[in-house]
Amino acid sequence: MGYWDVPEGTDCVEKTWITTKLATALGLVGTAYHMVAFQPDTAMEGLQRAGNTTVTMAALGAIFGMVTCLSAQARESPDDPVNYFIGGCASGIFLGARTHNAMTGTSACLGLGALAYFSKVAKKEGWTILTSPKL
Repeated sequence: MGYWDVPEGTDCVEKTWITTKLATALGLVGTAYHMVAFQPDTAMEGLQRAGNTTVTMAALGAIFGMVTCLSAQARESPDDPVNYFIGGCASGIFLGARTHNAMTGTSACLGLGALAYFSKVAKKEGWTILTSPKL
C-alpha cells in the first residue's frame, strides 16, 4: 500500500512507517553519493557519517508522517494542505535542533513546509509529480 492510498488523518502508524522507509532510503542514497564525493579517512568515520545521515533522514520522515497525520486529526480537516505545511515545518525544526542552528531550523521549516504544502496542492489538483508524461 502506498502513502496516497491511506486516507488522510487515518492510520497514522502506517503513514508514518511509509514516510520513514522512504526517508531512510533517501538517506542511504545520499550517504552513498556523499561517501563517493568525500571519502572518509577511516572505515569508522565512514560508518559514523552513514549512520548519522541515515538516522537523521529517517527521523525527518517519521516526524513528517506523524505530525501531518495528527494535525489532520486535530484540525478535523484531513485534506487541507496546511497539514502538510505543519508536518514539513516540524521536520525543519528538528533539522535546526539537530544542527544547533536557529537559522537552519527556520529556513528548513519554511522550505520543507512550502514543499510539502505545494506537493499536497499538486496531488489534489491531479498534477503528476516526478513522473514522465503519458504519451
